[in-house]
Amino acid sequence: MVYKRSRLALRTKKRTQKTIILTSFGILLILFLLIKFGTSLLVGFSVFLADSSKQLSPNTNSSSTTFIAAPILNPLPSATNSAQITISGKTDKNIKIDLYINNNQTDNAQADDNGNFFFTENLSAGNSQIKVKAEVNNKFSDFSNSFTVSFKNNAPSLTVDFPSDGQSFSKDQNNVEVKGKTDASVNVTVNGFWAIIDENNNFSYTLPLQNGDNQIKVTATDQAGNNTEKDLKVTYSQ
Repeated sequence: MVYKRSRLALRTKKRTQKTIILTSFGILLILFLLIKFGTSLLVGFSVFLADSSKQLSPNTNSSSTTFIAAPILNPLPSATNSAQITISGKTDKNIKIDLYINNNQTDNAQADDNGNFFFTENLSAGNSQIKVKAEVNNKFSDFSNSFTVSFKNNAPSLTVDFPSDGQSFSKDQNNVEVKGKTDASVNVTVNGFWAIIDENNNFSYTLPLQNGDNQIKVTATDQAGNNTEKDLKVTYSQ
């Protein structure tokens, strides 16, 4: 056992001596290169390492991007009878907002310190799709939510087919069915009560009659708020 330990210690000693010799040789080689070629060798080696690190490191300037959040539009009416409309919304503070109507940029505004922005625009007749983008240093956000607004300033058509103005009713005719026709997407009231409208835009409402003269007001109102009225009078005698 003692003999084996002596052999192991001898081998360890030889490996240690070999390591010391190789290390000393390396140091001597470095000193020789410094004496032979001077500091220029070290400078060149440093430049090589610097260039290598630049090539390996990512270019943060080219890969970095600035995220711009899309603005949010406040709700707009689906239809209006006024050409002028106020458009408003919310974004980050002091950001430039570009307004698009039917995919054409028509205006821009600056958001205030609270991120609120406003536009006052005149619409053309028909449908207008409205949306906005935020702009920062010539970079743009995605489009905001969009709304389609219909501008109509023409009153809807309205005809009352029954009863006729001045018509008389008596005895058991104490109810009259008011009937007529209007346009699509129009609501009709008879003396303030909703009439029934079918798929062909025909309306009807059964109106109870009082003894004597009965005033009947029929009103047709479209989604933009335009309306047409018809007034007639019928007489009922018991």
